[in-house]
Amino acid sequence: MIPSKFDYIRPSSLDEAVHILGNAGDEAKVIAGGQSLLPLLRLRLANPEVLVDVGGLDGLHGVRDEGDSLLIGAGTTHYQVVHDPLIAEHCGLLAETAEMVADPAVRHRGTIGGSLAHGDPAGDLPAVALALDATLIAYSPGGDREIAARDFFVDYLTTALRSDEILTGIRVPKMAG
Repeated sequence: MIPSKFDYIRPSSLDEAVHILGNAGDEAKVIAGGQSLLPLLRLRLANPEVLVDVGGLDGLHGVRDEGDSLLIGAGTTHYQVVHDPLIAEHCGLLAETAEMVADPAVRHRGTIGGSLAHGDPAGDLPAVALALDATLIAYSPGGDREIAARDFFVDYLTTALRSDEILTGIRVPKMAG
């Protein structure tokens, strides 16, 4: 099936992206890898008027050591999660789970943030985020907001993200080795 008509916007900054989302309200959807959202668009189960592509924005990719935890950029692909040495050393469950997501094509395009922001309880990563007591970081015009995984997943395909927020990172505690 063919998706409904929508405006496609590729902002050049995170601030521009949240400004667009704030103006569009509930009529906008964020896309990066698209592996969760594209099937919904094709089946017309999601009909946004505006699609905001954050896939190329700086600062949403990679893994950073923060002492007692790791900060994983929401735009980090499943493939990158599987192969990142910090995740392998300090959070093997996340790497092992990401390695089982769908197939290689999806793992190379799909992002950890997209999987979590989609909020599909059938997905593997929301359960892992809950088990690891992860904290999800959302950015809006008001700045960063930290949301515990237990508070992030509200209902089927529904998260605590507000219409003017973008998931920018996932903080996971380091596991004892």
